Amino acid sequence: MTPPDGESGPAVSPGEVAPTPPGDTGTWRRLSSAQPAPSAAAGGPVAGGVHRFTDNISLRARLTLIYGMLFFAAGSFLVLLNYIIVAGLLDNLTFTVAPDSPYYDDPTALENIKNTYIETVLAEVTRFSVIALVIVGLLAVGLGYFVAGRALSPLHKITRIARRLSERSLHERIALGGPDDEIRELADTFDGMLERLDRAFDGQRRFVANASHELRTPLAINRTLLEVALSDPEASADLKTVGRTLLETNARHERLIDGLLFLAKSDRELDVRTQVDLGEVAETVLSQLSEDVEKSGLTVRTDLRAAPVTGDPVLLERLVANLVENALRYNVAEGEITVRSGSYEDSPAVQVENSGPVVPGYEIEGLFEPFRRASGDRVRSGRSAGLGLSIVRSVVRAHGGTVSAWPRAGGGLVVTVRFPRVRRESAAAGR
Repeated sequence: MTPPDGESGPAVSPGEVAPTPPGDTGTWRRLSSAQPAPSAAAGGPVAGGVHRFTDNISLRARLTLIYGMLFFAAGSFLVLLNYIIVAGLLDNLTFTVAPDSPYYDDPTALENIKNTYIETVLAEVTRFSVIALVIVGLLAVGLGYFVAGRALSPLHKITRIARRLSERSLHERIALGGPDDEIRELADTFDGMLERLDRAFDGQRRFVANASHELRTPLAINRTLLEVALSDPEASADLKTVGRTLLETNARHERLIDGLLFLAKSDRELDVRTQVDLGEVAETVLSQLSEDVEKSGLTVRTDLRAAPVTGDPVLLERLVANLVENALRYNVAEGEITVRSGSYEDSPAVQVENSGPVVPGYEIEGLFEPFRRASGDRVRSGRSAGLGLSIVRSVVRAHGGTVSAWPRAGGGLVVTVRFPRVRRESAAAGR
């Protein structure tokens, strides 16, 4: 597949993103073919390719259907029972005719008149009973739909509260009131699950934070001792060589611990929620990294437009910084980086595109795991701690957004981060 509009450049294979042509920084990079993103959560195919009918309707509709079926079954039985009772009563009646009737002395004719009368009455009774059953049945279905909604309203309340708790904080509880029934038991069970999850997550975060803090002290001592030893004018050349190597190793361990601390912080629920412009954040990050960009010799192209989001400014700045730092580290000589911000598919977003080594599509998902690098590189780890994209994904999840990464034609990556749109009341509160 060749680039669109006759542009020169590397061929674009299915599952890859075309590089940004010169002068086209304002165009968002999209997948060249309609394939599901590797990092997107998608359900697998349904066995047989066909859903059962009941799998495609809501619980309220299913309850209404059950109510209706039970009513019509009971009504049909009642109509049948009514038919049998009326038939028995009519059959036990004694029919007589006047003495001057032509059928007075003809028992056979009299029996035929009786049977005709019974059949006519039973037919009319059955017809009106069925009509009444249909009319009352439709009313019962409507009433059943209303009753099902009322019966499920506590579940809707639990769902709304659980969704709000999962988006904001695990410290709150549903605490559903009312009678001690099945719905109350479900809410209490959910509260117990939230309690256990809260304790588990807090324990994990405390362990990571405490371990990282405890490790910082010996590393700081090691760095001081090494710097003192290297500053000694009588130190031998071999000692200085070993000392510089140990300083580099020590610096890597410090970066690793800092990354673990930030990862532990980004995994928590947001404590700060203010309106932030991703365009300004990206501009600030590029300004802070300007010296690294000059040393790298890479070409940086930008298209920074307003992209308001609600979240933690520190975490969002770290997110953009990690994306740009990754693009700087994993690039090629005389390569390029393109940073965009603005509205992507009606959502505020930031996108970082960089040239670099070819990354197979099946390795993309693994890049977001801690301590994972392209091609499983855990040896050449001096350039980073392997937590950059892990922190990006954690920050994105904390803000309710999505992140996707795609191989770039000719080598490199295109990482796109999208956030929920800022609500009007949130925007007003942030002013």
